[in-house]
Amino acid sequence: MRLGLRLPGWFDRSASRSAETRRAVHRLSAPAGPSAELDEVLMWTSACLLLFGWVMVYSASIATAEGLAYTGHQSTFYLVRHGVFLAVGVLVGLVAFQLQVRTWQKFSPYLFMAGVALLVLVLVPGIGREVNGASRWLPLGPVNFQPSEAMKLFAALYAADYTVRKLPLMASFRRAFLPMAGVVLLVGFLLLKEPDFGAFVVITAIAFGILFLGGINVRVFALLLIVAVIGFALLVWLSPYRRDRIFGFMDPFQDAFGKGYQLSHALIAFGRGEWFGVGLGASVEKLFYLPEAHTDFILAIIAEELGLAGVLVVIALFAILVQRAFAIGRQAIDLERYYAGLVAQGIGLWIGVQSFINMGVNMGLLPTKGLTLPLMSFGGSGIVANCVALAVLLRIDWENRQVMRGGGA
Repeated sequence: MRLGLRLPGWFDRSASRSAETRRAVHRLSAPAGPSAELDEVLMWTSACLLLFGWVMVYSASIATAEGLAYTGHQSTFYLVRHGVFLAVGVLVGLVAFQLQVRTWQKFSPYLFMAGVALLVLVLVPGIGREVNGASRWLPLGPVNFQPSEAMKLFAALYAADYTVRKLPLMASFRRAFLPMAGVVLLVGFLLLKEPDFGAFVVITAIAFGILFLGGINVRVFALLLIVAVIGFALLVWLSPYRRDRIFGFMDPFQDAFGKGYQLSHALIAFGRGEWFGVGLGASVEKLFYLPEAHTDFILAIIAEELGLAGVLVVIALFAILVQRAFAIGRQAIDLERYYAGLVAQGIGLWIGVQSFINMGVNMGLLPTKGLTLPLMSFGGSGIVANCVALAVLLRIDWENRQVMRGGGA
Protein backbone atom coordinates (compact mmCIF):
# COMPACT_ATOMS: atom_id res chain seq x y z
CA MET A 1 0.00 0.00 0.00
CA ARG A 2 1.37 3.39 -0.98
CA LEU A 3 1.87 6.04 1.63
CA GLY A 4 -0.23 9.12 1.07
CA LEU A 5 2.49 11.60 0.17
CA ARG A 6 5.16 12.26 -2.40
CA LEU A 7 8.39 11.03 -0.81
CA PRO A 8 11.68 12.79 -1.64
CA GLY A 9 14.71 11.23 -3.29
CA TRP A 10 14.71 7.47 -3.67
CA PHE A 11 11.47 7.16 -1.67
CA ASP A 12 9.71 8.79 -4.65
CA ARG A 13 9.07 6.01 -7.14
CA SER A 14 6.39 4.85 -9.54
CA ALA A 15 3.93 2.13 -8.54
CA SER A 16 5.62 -0.33 -10.87
CA ARG A 17 8.96 -1.82 -9.99
CA SER A 18 12.10 -0.21 -11.38
CA ALA A 19 14.02 -1.82 -14.21
CA GLU A 20 16.69 -2.85 -11.75
CA THR A 21 14.16 -4.57 -9.52
CA ARG A 22 12.55 -6.32 -12.50
CA ARG A 23 15.94 -7.67 -13.51
CA ALA A 24 16.46 -8.90 -9.95
CA VAL A 25 13.04 -10.57 -10.02
CA HIS A 26 13.93 -12.34 -13.27
CA ARG A 27 17.29 -13.43 -11.90
CA LEU A 28 15.89 -14.74 -8.62
CA SER A 29 12.76 -16.33 -10.09
CA ALA A 30 14.82 -19.18 -11.52
CA PRO A 31 15.41 -22.21 -9.30
CA ALA A 32 18.27 -21.53 -6.95
CA GLY A 33 20.16 -23.38 -4.28
CA PRO A 34 20.30 -22.40 -0.63
CA SER A 35 23.23 -20.04 -1.32
CA ALA A 36 20.89 -17.69 -3.22
CA GLU A 37 18.66 -17.29 -0.17
CA LEU A 38 21.06 -14.83 1.48
CA ASP A 39 23.68 -12.25 0.56
CA GLU A 40 26.86 -14.34 0.47
CA VAL A 41 29.12 -11.28 0.27
CA LEU A 42 27.61 -9.93 3.50
CA MET A 43 27.90 -13.29 5.25
CA TRP A 44 31.52 -13.92 4.25
CA THR A 45 32.58 -10.36 5.03
CA SER A 46 31.00 -10.55 8.48
CA ALA A 47 32.59 -13.95 9.13
CA CYS A 48 36.02 -12.65 8.09
CA LEU A 49 35.77 -9.68 10.44
CA LEU A 50 34.60 -11.82 13.37
CA LEU A 51 37.28 -14.49 12.89
CA PHE A 52 40.04 -12.00 12.10
CA GLY A 53 39.06 -10.12 15.25
CA TRP A 54 39.26 -13.33 17.30
CA VAL A 55 42.81 -13.97 16.08
CA MET A 56 43.90 -10.40 16.80
CA VAL A 57 42.25 -10.32 20.23
CA TYR A 58 44.35 -13.34 21.16
CA SER A 59 47.52 -11.83 19.75
CA ALA A 60 46.93 -8.46 21.44
CA SER A 61 45.98 -9.92 24.83
CA ILE A 62 48.59 -12.63 25.47
CA ALA A 63 50.89 -10.49 27.60
CA THR A 64 48.00 -8.85 29.45
CA ALA A 65 46.41 -12.22 30.25
CA GLU A 66 49.71 -13.65 31.50
CA GLY A 67 50.35 -10.64 33.73
CA LEU A 68 46.99 -10.40 35.53
CA ALA A 69 46.13 -12.41 38.63
CA TYR A 70 42.40 -12.68 37.94
CA THR A 71 43.10 -14.44 34.63
CA GLY A 72 45.09 -17.11 36.45
CA HIS A 73 48.08 -15.93 34.36
CA GLN A 74 46.67 -17.98 31.48
CA SER A 75 47.73 -16.63 28.08
CA THR A 76 44.54 -18.00 26.46
CA PHE A 77 42.14 -16.31 28.92
CA TYR A 78 40.85 -13.66 26.49
CA LEU A 79 40.99 -16.06 23.55
CA VAL A 80 38.59 -18.45 25.29
CA ARG A 81 36.27 -15.73 26.58
CA HIS A 82 36.09 -14.06 23.18
CA GLY A 83 35.36 -17.43 21.60
CA VAL A 84 32.49 -17.92 24.05
CA PHE A 85 31.17 -14.44 23.22
CA LEU A 86 31.32 -15.28 19.51
CA ALA A 87 29.45 -18.53 20.05
CA VAL A 88 26.77 -16.80 22.12
CA GLY A 89 26.53 -14.00 19.54
CA VAL A 90 26.05 -16.47 16.68
CA LEU A 91 23.42 -18.46 18.62
CA VAL A 92 21.48 -15.32 19.59
CA GLY A 93 21.83 -14.12 16.00
CA LEU A 94 20.32 -17.36 14.70
CA VAL A 95 17.34 -16.85 17.02
CA ALA A 96 17.02 -13.19 15.95
CA PHE A 97 17.05 -14.24 12.28
CA GLN A 98 13.89 -16.30 12.84
CA LEU A 99 11.89 -13.19 13.77
CA GLN A 100 10.05 -11.43 10.98
CA VAL A 101 10.92 -7.79 10.37
CA ARG A 102 7.32 -6.82 11.17
CA THR A 103 7.86 -8.39 14.61
CA TRP A 104 10.89 -6.18 15.21
CA GLN A 105 8.80 -3.18 14.14
CA LYS A 106 5.96 -4.13 16.47
CA PHE A 107 8.22 -4.41 19.50
CA SER A 108 10.72 -1.64 18.67
CA PRO A 109 9.12 0.98 21.01
CA TYR A 110 9.15 -1.54 23.88
CA LEU A 111 12.76 -2.52 23.19
CA PHE A 112 13.72 1.15 23.17
CA MET A 113 11.97 1.74 26.51
CA ALA A 114 13.70 -1.34 27.94
CA GLY A 115 17.01 0.10 26.78
CA VAL A 116 16.30 3.40 28.52
CA ALA A 117 15.38 1.51 31.72
CA LEU A 118 18.71 -0.37 31.57
CA LEU A 119 20.59 2.91 31.12
CA VAL A 120 18.88 4.19 34.27
CA LEU A 121 19.57 0.97 36.13
CA VAL A 122 23.29 1.08 35.38
CA LEU A 123 23.50 4.42 37.22
CA VAL A 124 21.92 3.09 40.41
CA PRO A 125 24.59 2.71 43.13
CA GLY A 126 25.08 -0.91 44.08
CA ILE A 127 23.66 -2.19 40.79
CA GLY A 128 25.83 -0.68 38.07
CA ARG A 129 29.50 -1.69 38.01
CA GLU A 130 32.10 1.07 37.91
CA VAL A 131 35.41 0.61 36.09
CA ASN A 132 38.02 3.37 35.72
CA GLY A 133 35.55 6.01 36.93
CA ALA A 134 32.78 5.02 34.49
CA SER A 135 29.59 3.18 35.43
CA ARG A 136 28.61 1.45 32.18
CA TRP A 137 28.09 -2.20 33.11
CA LEU A 138 25.56 -4.44 34.81
CA PRO A 139 27.18 -7.48 36.47
CA LEU A 140 25.60 -10.76 35.33
CA GLY A 141 27.52 -13.44 37.18
CA PRO A 142 30.87 -14.05 35.47
CA VAL A 143 30.24 -11.45 32.75
CA ASN A 144 29.26 -7.79 32.52
CA PHE A 145 26.48 -6.47 30.29
CA GLN A 146 26.87 -3.01 28.72
CA PRO A 147 23.39 -1.56 27.98
CA SER A 148 24.73 1.14 25.64
CA GLU A 149 25.72 -1.56 23.12
CA ALA A 150 22.19 -2.94 22.98
CA MET A 151 20.84 0.62 22.88
CA LYS A 152 22.54 1.20 19.52
CA LEU A 153 20.46 -1.57 17.96
CA PHE A 154 17.30 -0.46 19.77
CA ALA A 155 17.87 3.11 18.55
CA ALA A 156 18.08 1.93 14.92
CA LEU A 157 14.89 -0.15 15.27
CA TYR A 158 12.95 2.62 17.02
CA ALA A 159 14.14 5.48 14.79
CA ALA A 160 13.10 3.51 11.69
CA ASP A 161 9.65 2.83 13.16
CA TYR A 162 9.26 6.47 14.21
CA THR A 163 10.28 7.73 10.77
CA VAL A 164 7.84 5.44 8.95
CA ARG A 165 4.99 6.55 11.24
CA LYS A 166 5.89 10.22 10.73
CA LEU A 167 6.53 10.12 6.96
CA PRO A 168 3.54 12.36 6.12
CA LEU A 169 4.88 14.91 8.66
CA MET A 170 8.56 14.96 7.72
CA ALA A 171 8.40 18.61 6.72
CA SER A 172 7.18 19.63 10.19
CA PHE A 173 9.80 20.74 12.71
CA ARG A 174 7.43 20.44 15.67
CA ARG A 175 5.77 17.13 14.83
CA ALA A 176 8.60 15.23 13.14
CA PHE A 177 11.87 16.50 14.58
CA LEU A 178 11.20 17.68 18.15
CA PRO A 179 9.84 14.37 19.55
CA MET A 180 12.86 12.45 18.30
CA ALA A 181 15.21 15.17 19.50
CA GLY A 182 13.68 14.93 22.98
CA VAL A 183 14.13 11.15 23.05
CA VAL A 184 17.76 11.39 21.89
CA LEU A 185 18.51 14.06 24.50
CA LEU A 186 17.09 11.81 27.22
CA VAL A 187 19.30 8.93 26.10
CA GLY A 188 22.23 11.31 25.78
CA PHE A 189 21.73 12.62 29.32
CA LEU A 190 21.83 9.06 30.70
CA LEU A 191 24.90 8.14 28.63
CA LEU A 192 26.78 11.26 29.70
CA LYS A 193 26.07 10.44 33.34
CA GLU A 194 27.96 7.15 32.96
CA PRO A 195 29.90 8.79 31.15
CA ASP A 196 29.90 7.30 27.63
CA PHE A 197 30.31 10.17 25.18
CA GLY A 198 31.25 7.84 22.32
CA ALA A 199 28.03 5.84 22.53
CA PHE A 200 26.07 9.11 22.61
CA VAL A 201 27.73 10.23 19.37
CA VAL A 202 26.99 6.91 17.64
CA ILE A 203 23.34 6.76 18.78
CA THR A 204 22.81 10.38 17.73
CA ALA A 205 24.26 9.59 14.29
CA ILE A 206 21.98 6.55 13.95
CA ALA A 207 18.77 8.33 15.00
CA PHE A 208 19.19 11.52 13.01
CA GLY A 209 20.79 9.70 10.08
CA ILE A 210 17.64 7.60 9.74
CA LEU A 211 15.51 10.75 9.96
CA PHE A 212 17.56 12.26 7.14
CA LEU A 213 17.21 9.11 5.02
CA GLY A 214 13.48 9.20 5.72
CA GLY A 215 13.19 12.63 4.11
CA ILE A 216 13.23 15.13 6.97
CA ASN A 217 13.19 18.77 5.88
CA VAL A 218 16.68 19.70 4.68
CA ARG A 219 16.64 23.06 6.47
CA VAL A 220 15.68 21.37 9.71
CA PHE A 221 18.49 18.85 9.25
CA ALA A 222 21.02 21.62 8.52
CA LEU A 223 19.91 23.42 11.69
CA LEU A 224 20.29 20.14 13.59
CA LEU A 225 23.88 19.75 12.37
CA ILE A 226 24.77 23.27 13.51
CA VAL A 227 23.17 22.77 16.92
CA ALA A 228 24.83 19.34 17.29
CA VAL A 229 28.29 20.71 16.51
CA ILE A 230 27.83 23.55 19.00
CA GLY A 231 26.44 21.16 21.61
CA PHE A 232 29.26 18.65 21.28
CA ALA A 233 31.82 21.49 21.39
CA LEU A 234 30.30 22.75 24.64
CA LEU A 235 30.28 19.24 26.12
CA VAL A 236 33.97 18.93 25.36
CA TRP A 237 34.90 22.41 26.58
CA LEU A 238 32.95 22.20 29.83
CA SER A 239 34.42 18.81 30.75
CA PRO A 240 38.07 18.97 31.91
CA TYR A 241 38.90 15.37 31.03
CA ARG A 242 37.40 15.70 27.53
CA ARG A 243 39.25 18.98 27.05
CA ASP A 244 42.51 17.30 28.08
CA ARG A 245 41.87 14.59 25.50
CA ILE A 246 41.48 17.23 22.78
CA PHE A 247 44.75 18.90 23.75
CA GLY A 248 46.48 15.52 23.99
CA PHE A 249 45.14 14.60 20.55
CA MET A 250 46.53 17.76 18.96
CA ASP A 251 50.11 16.96 20.03
CA PRO A 252 50.34 13.63 21.88
CA PHE A 253 54.13 13.66 22.07
CA GLN A 254 54.14 16.96 23.96
CA ASP A 255 52.98 15.03 27.02
CA ALA A 256 53.84 11.49 25.98
CA PHE A 257 53.80 10.20 29.58
CA GLY A 258 50.58 12.02 30.49
CA LYS A 259 47.44 12.81 28.52
CA GLY A 260 49.12 11.86 25.22
CA TYR A 261 50.37 8.47 26.43
CA GLN A 262 47.80 6.18 24.76
CA LEU A 263 47.75 7.96 21.42
CA SER A 264 51.53 8.30 21.24
CA HIS A 265 51.95 4.54 21.69
CA ALA A 266 49.24 3.85 19.10
CA LEU A 267 51.13 6.01 16.62
CA ILE A 268 54.38 4.23 17.50
CA ALA A 269 52.63 0.94 16.71
CA PHE A 270 51.56 2.27 13.31
CA GLY A 271 55.08 3.49 12.64
CA ARG A 272 56.69 0.19 13.55
CA GLY A 273 54.34 -1.74 11.27
CA GLU A 274 55.36 0.07 8.08
CA TRP A 275 54.08 -1.72 4.94
CA PHE A 276 53.69 -5.36 6.00
CA GLY A 277 54.20 -5.35 9.77
CA VAL A 278 56.63 -7.00 12.14
CA GLY A 279 54.77 -10.32 12.01
CA LEU A 280 51.71 -11.81 13.68
CA GLY A 281 52.34 -12.04 17.43
CA ALA A 282 55.51 -9.93 17.33
CA SER A 283 54.06 -6.63 18.55
CA VAL A 284 56.04 -4.78 21.21
CA GLU A 285 53.35 -2.22 22.05
CA LYS A 286 51.02 -4.91 23.40
CA LEU A 287 53.63 -5.71 26.08
CA PHE A 288 52.01 -3.37 28.61
CA TYR A 289 52.91 -0.21 26.66
CA LEU A 290 49.63 0.41 24.83
CA PRO A 291 46.59 0.30 27.18
CA GLU A 292 43.40 -1.40 25.93
CA ALA A 293 45.36 -3.12 23.16
CA HIS A 294 42.74 -5.88 22.72
CA THR A 295 39.71 -3.55 22.93
CA ASP A 296 39.75 0.10 21.80
CA PHE A 297 43.21 -0.01 20.18
CA ILE A 298 43.18 -3.37 18.45
CA LEU A 299 43.66 -1.66 15.07
CA ALA A 300 47.00 -0.27 16.27
CA ILE A 301 48.17 -3.83 17.02
CA ILE A 302 46.95 -4.93 13.58
CA ALA A 303 48.96 -2.08 12.09
CA GLU A 304 52.10 -3.05 14.02
CA GLU A 305 51.90 -6.78 13.31
CA LEU A 306 50.43 -6.77 9.79
CA GLY A 307 51.36 -3.28 8.59
CA LEU A 308 49.51 -1.00 6.23
CA ALA A 309 48.41 -4.05 4.24
CA GLY A 310 46.53 -5.45 7.25
CA VAL A 311 44.88 -2.11 8.02
CA LEU A 312 43.75 -1.71 4.40
CA VAL A 313 42.20 -5.19 4.49
CA VAL A 314 40.22 -4.25 7.62
CA ILE A 315 39.07 -0.96 6.06
CA ALA A 316 38.04 -2.76 2.86
CA LEU A 317 36.02 -5.37 4.79
CA PHE A 318 34.14 -2.68 6.71
CA ALA A 319 33.53 -0.72 3.51
CA ILE A 320 32.03 -3.81 1.85
CA LEU A 321 29.84 -4.54 4.88
CA VAL A 322 28.47 -0.99 5.02
CA GLN A 323 27.90 -0.95 1.25
CA ARG A 324 25.92 -4.19 1.46
CA ALA A 325 23.81 -2.82 4.32
CA PHE A 326 22.87 0.25 2.31
CA ALA A 327 22.26 -1.84 -0.84
CA ILE A 328 19.92 -4.17 1.07
CA GLY A 329 18.13 -1.14 2.52
CA ARG A 330 17.75 0.44 -0.90
CA GLN A 331 16.36 -2.81 -2.29
CA ALA A 332 13.82 -3.03 0.54
CA ILE A 333 12.66 0.53 -0.16
CA ASP A 334 12.33 -0.26 -3.88
CA LEU A 335 10.00 -3.04 -2.76
CA GLU A 336 8.05 -0.55 -0.62
CA ARG A 337 9.29 -2.14 2.60
CA TYR A 338 10.18 1.21 4.14
CA TYR A 339 10.72 0.12 7.74
CA ALA A 340 13.01 -2.74 6.71
CA GLY A 341 14.96 -0.43 4.41
CA LEU A 342 15.54 2.18 7.10
CA VAL A 343 16.58 -0.44 9.66
CA ALA A 344 19.13 -1.90 7.22
CA GLN A 345 20.61 1.50 6.49
CA GLY A 346 20.53 2.40 10.18
CA ILE A 347 22.64 -0.68 10.90
CA GLY A 348 24.98 0.40 8.11
CA LEU A 349 25.24 3.84 9.72
CA TRP A 350 25.97 2.31 13.11
CA ILE A 351 28.78 0.05 11.90
CA GLY A 352 30.15 2.68 9.54
CA VAL A 353 30.21 5.57 12.04
CA GLN A 354 31.58 3.52 14.94
CA SER A 355 34.31 1.86 12.87
CA PHE A 356 35.26 5.24 11.36
CA ILE A 357 35.58 6.82 14.81
CA ASN A 358 37.58 3.91 16.21
CA MET A 359 39.95 3.90 13.23
CA GLY A 360 40.30 7.68 13.38
CA VAL A 361 41.20 7.49 17.08
CA ASN A 362 43.77 4.74 16.47
CA MET A 363 45.39 6.73 13.66
CA GLY A 364 45.42 10.01 15.57
CA LEU A 365 42.89 11.62 13.25
CA LEU A 366 40.26 11.98 16.01
CA PRO A 367 40.50 12.61 19.77
CA THR A 368 40.81 9.52 21.97
CA LYS A 369 37.39 8.03 22.60
CA GLY A 370 36.30 4.83 24.31
CA LEU A 371 34.70 3.08 21.33
CA THR A 372 35.50 -0.46 20.26
CA LEU A 373 35.98 -1.62 16.69
CA PRO A 374 32.71 -3.40 15.75
CA LEU A 375 32.89 -7.17 15.23
CA MET A 376 36.60 -7.25 16.12
CA SER A 377 37.38 -5.79 19.57
CA PHE A 378 37.11 -7.86 22.74
CA GLY A 379 33.81 -7.40 24.57
CA GLY A 380 30.78 -9.62 24.98
CA SER A 381 28.03 -6.99 24.84
CA GLY A 382 29.40 -5.45 21.67
CA ILE A 383 29.93 -8.77 19.89
CA VAL A 384 26.45 -10.06 20.74
CA ALA A 385 24.80 -6.76 19.73
CA ASN A 386 26.74 -6.76 16.44
CA CYS A 387 25.74 -10.36 15.69
CA VAL A 388 22.07 -9.61 16.35
CA ALA A 389 22.28 -6.54 14.08
CA LEU A 390 23.81 -8.66 11.30
CA ALA A 391 21.07 -11.26 11.80
CA VAL A 392 18.40 -8.57 11.39
CA LEU A 393 20.19 -7.32 8.27
CA LEU A 394 20.32 -10.83 6.80
CA ARG A 395 16.63 -11.32 7.63
CA ILE A 396 15.77 -8.14 5.72
CA ASP A 397 17.77 -9.40 2.75
CA TRP A 398 16.06 -12.82 2.95
CA GLU A 399 12.60 -11.24 3.03
CA ASN A 400 13.52 -9.00 0.09
CA ARG A 401 14.36 -12.10 -1.94
CA GLN A 402 11.10 -13.81 -0.95
CA VAL A 403 9.12 -10.75 -2.06
CA MET A 404 10.96 -10.64 -5.40
CA ARG A 405 10.12 -14.29 -5.93
CA GLY A 406 6.46 -13.42 -5.46
CA GLY A 407 6.13 -14.70 -1.92
CA GLY A 408 5.25 -12.88 1.28
CA ALA A 409 7.56 -11.37 3.87
